[in-house]
Amino acid sequence: MKKILIVDDDVAVTNYFMVFLMQTEIFETTVINDSRQVEELLEEEYFDVIMLDLDMPNVTGMDILGMMSTKNIDIPVVILTGANDVDLAVKTMKRGAFDYLTKPVDDEHLLEVLNNAIEHGTLHSTISRMPQALSREDLDNTAAFEHFPTQDTAVIRLFHQAEQMAEGDLSVFIWGERGTGKESLARAIHNSSPRVNKPFIAVDSASHSPEEFSSELFGRVRDWSGKSKEMSGFLETASGGTLFIDNIENMSLPVQVRLKRVIQTNEYYRDNSTEIMGCDVRFIVASTHDLTSSKYRESFSRDLLYHLMVNSIRIPSLRDRTDDIPLLAEYFLKEEVERTGRNITGFSDELLELLMQYRYPDNVQELKNIIACAVVNTDGSILNKDSLSPYIRERIIPGEMSGDFTPMKLHDKILDHVTETLEYCGGARKAAARLLSIDIKELNKLLEDIQ
Repeated sequence: MKKILIVDDDVAVTNYFMVFLMQTEIFETTVINDSRQVEELLEEEYFDVIMLDLDMPNVTGMDILGMMSTKNIDIPVVILTGANDVDLAVKTMKRGAFDYLTKPVDDEHLLEVLNNAIEHGTLHSTISRMPQALSREDLDNTAAFEHFPTQDTAVIRLFHQAEQMAEGDLSVFIWGERGTGKESLARAIHNSSPRVNKPFIAVDSASHSPEEFSSELFGRVRDWSGKSKEMSGFLETASGGTLFIDNIENMSLPVQVRLKRVIQTNEYYRDNSTEIMGCDVRFIVASTHDLTSSKYRESFSRDLLYHLMVNSIRIPSLRDRTDDIPLLAEYFLKEEVERTGRNITGFSDELLELLMQYRYPDNVQELKNIIACAVVNTDGSILNKDSLSPYIRERIIPGEMSGDFTPMKLHDKILDHVTETLEYCGGARKAAARLLSIDIKELNKLLEDIQ
């Protein structure tokens, strides 16, 4: 049985929870109505989860969270709060609480939150006990991470953490600079999870219109006028599997509020409908930004953020693990040789030295693009400095990028980007079109505009 501590000064409330939880035959309950007794009890006894009221005399729920943080008492806490104290409850999640429940509490939802809290506590306890020395071979599912080459000890440890997170169903937040491989890691988590045989759907919210994203995510029913056609959303498409949402900071606030409800209740409704639909999806989200900063206080829901960040992973930048550059370069070269059929066997020492000293603002993805273009531009069996386009050589050799910015019309900016990409690929139009994710006809049309 799981041990639960209920702390609330209202005897009627604690009596109700105690009887209900005992009837489940899952929980062994301990009740405290005088919050001054909590500190001493936690020093003597361990609990799997704590239900904690916020508004209590003498010692408040916030005081108890602070005490637990100071004394490193790592037990998941579920906050009990009134309907008018939701903002304060969200602040407690920033202080380390796992989740909050608004009184009166739905019994079924209570059990789901408590089970999730215990799962979260078990997971973090397992991660904290991991040995310092870990290898790729120690992973239970090495195949899930094989597309993520590394010899960096911090990244290998990250794989082990991700594999542990994969076993549960809680949301995962992946933070990392652009090009670090956030989607690749999300896919590895999915492939290591019990949902591996179900869909993995990847969505970039930055590439969707904010006005349309609601229908694309939740789906839509045909309206009375017939102007809005029925469509399935990503939640339906990903049913039973994993939904990965990249650049989540681009999601509008109304959609954020609805997504938070899905995470909390596993229910949602389509646009133009009030019919409640069930949802069986594991959420993994990602951002290149620190959404806890004050910059996003007004544009991103604190409530949703702390629900998403129950499990979080930060992928280090490539410049923080430069020993991986030769390994990654060889991996991408092998991919390009297999794709193009070119007979290229390796790199010159001079080129490897240049690749090692570059800063890679676009991280692993930029290294992959550099290798792809070098393969297109070489006639020999070894990639060397001359295999790089002049544009790439100018960027790599100084080892720095210009930080100058001049505002311009969007269309002109697009044309500049197309020109730079073509130079990046040494004039190879097929390679440039592939990097731009457009076909040759569209590229040729843009080049006509430039001329």
